[in-house]
Formats: sequence, C-alpha cells, structure tokens
Amino acid sequence: MKAKMFRALLPLAIVFTMVSCSSNSSEGTSSTDKVVTTYNYNDTELKLITLINNHRQSIGLNSLAVINHISYKSQEHNIYMIDNNVVNHDYFQQRSDNLKSVLGAERVSENIAYNYQTAESAMLAWLNSPSHKANLEGNYTHLGVSVTFDPVTGKKYYTNMFIKKKP
Repeated sequence: MKAKMFRALLPLAIVFTMVSCSSNSSEGTSSTDKVVTTYNYNDTELKLITLINNHRQSIGLNSLAVINHISYKSQEHNIYMIDNNVVNHDYFQQRSDNLKSVLGAERVSENIAYNYQTAESAMLAWLNSPSHKANLEGNYTHLGVSVTFDPVTGKKYYTNMFIKKKP
C-alpha cells in the first residue's frame, strides 16, 4: 500500500521540485527575472478569479486582468508553505520586488488561505477579514492566483496576489 502511494506521489513531487526554484529552507533564493508566460489554471483557480472579479464589479470596481507570472509566483509561495508546513507571508518582499522589476508593478498585495475546500469558502473568509477584503477591493489592475493541493495532507493552499501596474 505504501509503495503504491509512493509511486503515485513521486511524479507529483518531481514536478513540484522542478517548478519550484526555491530550496526547502528559503523561498527567497528563487529568482525568476524573466516573465513566466504560461500557467495551467485548475478549476478552483479559475473559479476564484471569477469570484474576485464578480465581487469587484458588484461594488463598481474594475475587473482585474490575469497575469500568468503573478500566478506562478503565487504557486511558488504555495509550494514553499507546503514544503515547510507553514501558512504565512514569508518572503513577500522578494515576491513583491520581483513583480515590480519584472512586470513594472508600483504596488503589490497578497492574500493567503489554507484548508478551504472551495473557492467560494476561501473568498468568503477573505471578505470577512478587513485586511483581506481591503486587498480584494484595492486600487489594482492585475492579479494572479494559485490553489495548490498538498498530496500528503489533502489540504489546499491559496495565494492570491494583486498588482497595480505603472501607467
């Protein structure tokens, strides 16, 4: 049984290792100085993007355009949190600096969530938190999201980043 599970999870672990440019001890060593242009969105991520933009439109705000590079940086953070068994904003400054230098962002913010089964439940939690809600409703132009499933615990990790691009 354990051998079957190991064989099933090994390819996933290899993919995570190849996608993540960071070591287990420090996400800050990751350096993606080029724009990542491809990202494969899962159903939960697509739903979350729709929920965020629907909420913004419902209160008279602009929709946010998706940038794959932001989703990639969000996924890097999810992998870091999974690898280190933490839920936090560690290395946010490095992610922010990357988005500023690579994408020309002038402002960056981030929401994270953990162990919500659906995009709707994560969104509701963010809306019920003043600081997360402020990010959702902030003066931004673009976003990226990642929802990453931890194959060991079965829990989902959410990272959502917002940027305002320079005019």
